[in-house]
Amino acid sequence: MNRLSDHTQLPWENIYTVLLDMDGTLLDLHFDNYFWRDYMPARYAQSRGLDVPTAQRVLAPLFRRHESTLNWYCVDFWSRELQLDIDTLKREIKQFIAVKPGALAFLTRLRHAGKRTVLVTNAHPKSLALKLEHTRLDNYLDEIVSAHELGLPKEHTSFWHALRQRYEFEPAHTLLIDDNLSALRSARAYGIGYLLAVRRPSSRDPSISQGEFPAMEEFDAL
Repeated sequence: MNRLSDHTQLPWENIYTVLLDMDGTLLDLHFDNYFWRDYMPARYAQSRGLDVPTAQRVLAPLFRRHESTLNWYCVDFWSRELQLDIDTLKREIKQFIAVKPGALAFLTRLRHAGKRTVLVTNAHPKSLALKLEHTRLDNYLDEIVSAHELGLPKEHTSFWHALRQRYEFEPAHTLLIDDNLSALRSARAYGIGYLLAVRRPSSRDPSISQGEFPAMEEFDAL
């Protein structure tokens, strides 16, 4: 059971490790939303001689089929499936990659407080490399883990078991901050002691009501 009743009352004295999601948590999800909703479908339409609404209708069932699997996050899979160079297309709009306000200051405070910080992301290594190049998040973190290294997405409870085998941590003294409710649910089932959702993954979208888990809007609130 999640021990948090309110995110402003995090018991930091009991938290030794902080696991942080990347897209939608440390980084603004606008980049990914824009890429998958607009930019890539437009380029796909151009390559197929379609209009954009038709391309989006063609792509929608394909996306749904692979949601919450590693394929969903895999640059190489989508490059093959769509016959587009997804990594190159992402680099064409890298100016939209942005760190969320307060995120770097929060990571700095965690380090000063002696907390271990681990980035746990479903992002493919190519997407991860692009975002680290652009943001230098790696300078603020102790470890970085892509789900592709472990062969399981965070939506699977077994992911956390594999993560613990590779990077030892105490679940009861660990906090996970993530905008992915399925990942939070699997972490809860595994036994992660403290769970925090994100109310506003994208700066361009309205806040999301997160009744299932305690939630944060801005890092300054922590």
